[in-house]
Amino acid sequence: MRGTSRFHKKRSVKSGLPPGSLVHIGDVSNKSAQISVIGYGTEGITEHHYEQIDQYLLNPCESTFVWVNVEGVHDVELVRILGEKHTFHPLVLEDIVNTVQRPKIEDYGDYLFIVLRMLCPSEDGDFSSEQLSIILGPDYLFTFQEGIAGDVFESVRGRIRGGKGKIRSMGVDYLAYALIDAIVDGYFTVLEGFGERIVDIEEELTQSPDQRFLHRINGMKKEIIYLRKAVWPLREAVSFLERGDSPLLHDTTRLYFRDVYDHTIQVIDTVETYRDLLSGMLDLYLSSISNRTNEVMKFLTVIGTIFMPLTFLVGVYGMNFKHFPELEWQNGYFYLWGLMITVALLMVAYFRKKSWL
Repeated sequence: MRGTSRFHKKRSVKSGLPPGSLVHIGDVSNKSAQISVIGYGTEGITEHHYEQIDQYLLNPCESTFVWVNVEGVHDVELVRILGEKHTFHPLVLEDIVNTVQRPKIEDYGDYLFIVLRMLCPSEDGDFSSEQLSIILGPDYLFTFQEGIAGDVFESVRGRIRGGKGKIRSMGVDYLAYALIDAIVDGYFTVLEGFGERIVDIEEELTQSPDQRFLHRINGMKKEIIYLRKAVWPLREAVSFLERGDSPLLHDTTRLYFRDVYDHTIQVIDTVETYRDLLSGMLDLYLSSISNRTNEVMKFLTVIGTIFMPLTFLVGVYGMNFKHFPELEWQNGYFYLWGLMITVALLMVAYFRKKSWL
């Protein structure tokens, strides 16, 4: 997902509109919106997939805990109907369809609203990014994705389906922890690929620096700035989940959020390290180019200096005067060649002695 489209999305379409206006901002997915519902508890699990909002409304889930995942927030009407059905605040719905939100957490009393960035690594070391909105209630959890193919929640779904660990018995706040933990783990995977790309560029840069490295380094600097903007606010949100006083979060779950907070700090440290490395690589590139230019200029200067006395000699004997004492010498031509060669060799030897060659 390289390029600048993920860094810059137009927000001017909302200019002048009243608060709570549902206007989608972001990339539009080619596929229609889908709703996945997983109902679970200690008694078992039910799972349904809907492509129409009417199907979802006609089949309410009666399980102890419910996870509703919506893929495709470009379907503004679907988001509006869901919001009206579950009495979500209009400002929450506005932030869901506006996919350029800063990671944050807001407490609405009956539920918590969390926004963060979800990164999915690709095989070439790059990554895709989309906004994930989470609404955490007493016994339900809604997640809203932009609709980009793939996410990092398959392991969480597998644990729910297989009944592994505590996820079926700990409530939806523990499910929120599991989802956020999977997202932070995805950051580590993305940063590993990013670090490998830095190592590759650094090795090539020290051997043969050229203009293409400058474009690659600048592109990676934009990516690391994007990662930094996604991770730093996430620390504040996770800190609230760890230390906040919301009754929706149980004390047993706060311990797990503390672990996520530690992982978030590690991600921030890694991002800052890579940011410094990229700045150092840019300096290394400029230094390499400058050194190479200096070497070329030194070589040209030495060549020019060697030819200066030779140019003087041929200039003297190229003058159009009638009387030259040396013109009458039988071997004057060879003498001149010998003199020029001797001068050139002496100058080369002198330059080598000074380590200029």
